[in-house]
Amino acid sequence: MAKQDDIFKNVISHAKEYGFIFPSSEIYDGLSAVYDYAQNGVELKKNIREYWWKSMVQMHENIVGIDSSIFMHPTIWKASGHVDAFNDPLIDNKDSKKRYRADVLIEDYCEKIYQKAQKEIEKASKRFGDSFNEQEFITTNPRVVEYLSRKKAILERMARGLDTGDLADVKALIEELEIADPETGSRNWTEVRQFNLMFGTKLGASADTAMDLYLRPETAQGIFVNFLNVQKTGRMKIPFGIAQTGKAFRNEIVARQFIFRMREFEQMEMQYFVKPGEEMKWYEYWKETRQKWHLSLGMGAENYRFHDHEKLAHYANAATDIEFNFPFGFKELEGIHSRTDFDLKAHEQHSGKKLQFFDNETNSSYVPYVVETSVGLDRMFLAIFSKSLQEEILEDGSTRTVLRLPSVLAPTKAAVLPLIKRDGLPELAHEIIEELKWDFNVAYDEKDAVGRRYRRQDALGTPFCITVDHQTLEDKTVTIRHRDSMEQDRVNIADLKNIINDEVSIRNWLRRM
Repeated sequence: MAKQDDIFKNVISHAKEYGFIFPSSEIYDGLSAVYDYAQNGVELKKNIREYWWKSMVQMHENIVGIDSSIFMHPTIWKASGHVDAFNDPLIDNKDSKKRYRADVLIEDYCEKIYQKAQKEIEKASKRFGDSFNEQEFITTNPRVVEYLSRKKAILERMARGLDTGDLADVKALIEELEIADPETGSRNWTEVRQFNLMFGTKLGASADTAMDLYLRPETAQGIFVNFLNVQKTGRMKIPFGIAQTGKAFRNEIVARQFIFRMREFEQMEMQYFVKPGEEMKWYEYWKETRQKWHLSLGMGAENYRFHDHEKLAHYANAATDIEFNFPFGFKELEGIHSRTDFDLKAHEQHSGKKLQFFDNETNSSYVPYVVETSVGLDRMFLAIFSKSLQEEILEDGSTRTVLRLPSVLAPTKAAVLPLIKRDGLPELAHEIIEELKWDFNVAYDEKDAVGRRYRRQDALGTPFCITVDHQTLEDKTVTIRHRDSMEQDRVNIADLKNIINDEVSIRNWLRRM
């Protein structure tokens, strides 16, 4: 745990030092769980969003995008269930005065059980080698069976308690498992209570006439209330999808772990409308498709896993998370849900308007079912940033800090460096920038020795450094250095655009899916 904490502290420190993320309102001592994306962070975030949008919208003929309002009619949140059911079960430790989500405490306990099972599996795999049958071992080894059965039983009991509102049993479970405050080890807990997570505000010119509103806690409802508008104006046929990225707001009482859980965050969601009875087919399709998207970024298949929900939301008949191995362990990165027809029917009931699809083939109307994919943009940022930040020991024994961002997402694609600040080299470097900046985000850097400039660009995640020297004046060639391998090639200035594009184009990366 200490090593994980050190890694995470390095991530947070590096993000600030190199202009990716700043604490919001820092000169006024900041706001808890609110952050600003700095000059490099905003570029990385934009590139992640574009990579998602390109794959989800542009590459699918039957998926379109919208941008709905943050402010929406308050009845929308009554219909969606957020007014009555959008709660977190929280518990306080009487000694430390710290507050925790009760379900997260239990899930973290179960994760430790799961890791014990994984260690048994890994030991057996090493022992038996190529002849190892993992599935058979999982179902027959007594110790592994006991670990996994215990984990399942604990999560099922927690789910029953939360579903039925039996919060006393949730507390009893925490006490029976002897779960302690992660920071102090105290087991002196309060009762479990539910807290609604929506931020309230008002709309109107005066306090007397103002309407009570909520800041949206998710972007999905803006898609549902526009379902018929999009379907008719776009002449969409089932199945089809509507995608959206945008800010959402949740009054997270327990907001920790940097940008993993914030009060103001950004979602990338797609709601896929399907024929009733076909939702599970499309649920499996989107599970596979979204997994391929994540793997296309080259972050390592071992860092992802599916986690099926024991406790389903009130709108779902199936749900799974794609979890990522963050510095603090496997946590949810993306949710994939079969939402049934709950949302559209609820909005029909509360608005009095029909939200149905007319099928010309059967000459009948029906309320579509929905399969949702929802990934947190900030969590995606943290997953990529934390996994990319590495310390390397070089052949000469020195170390370098390198941010091995997928080059397609890197904030700056290339830095152009004049070897010295005279003899016309800076002017020629600027000429190269003037040509490249039409296609890529490029930077100019002339301060310090060229080796130190390489290290600075490594820490920023820049895939290429282009050095302009005296030979460039003679033959129009430059040295191009590759971030990951540190190899250097002599190439023509005229070839730079194609060399960079081959490495950073979304087209080439998405073709890995």
